[in-house]
Amino acid sequence: MAFSKEKRRQKIKKRIRRDITGTESRPRLSVFRSNKEIYAQIIDDVAGNTLVAASSRDKEISDAAESKMEQATLVGKTIAEKAKKAGIDTISFDRGGYLYHGRVKSLAEGAREGGLKF
Repeated sequence: MAFSKEKRRQKIKKRIRRDITGTESRPRLSVFRSNKEIYAQIIDDVAGNTLVAASSRDKEISDAAESKMEQATLVGKTIAEKAKKAGIDTISFDRGGYLYHGRVKSLAEGAREGGLKF
């Protein structure tokens, strides 16, 4: 029997997380995408802290963007700005089991435009 979409994503997510960890010098940018929203966090896995977070539910992002793709790009730019203020410039990208396509790719490109290095 085939995996459901969620089981398949969880399996891929575990495989990715086996190799990618966030440290203080190179934290992890974690992406979660629902049908309506997209969320991003920069995490230090060693200390267990979320350093910076942004989502499409933020007032300035939801008001400024028309489509979900535009929202994802703005979330990427916003998290990059917050990371720069926190002194973070290099990260590991954790796509969370999602394909690097569509909104996930748009968020990553927005973060790169904002100045983060992957």
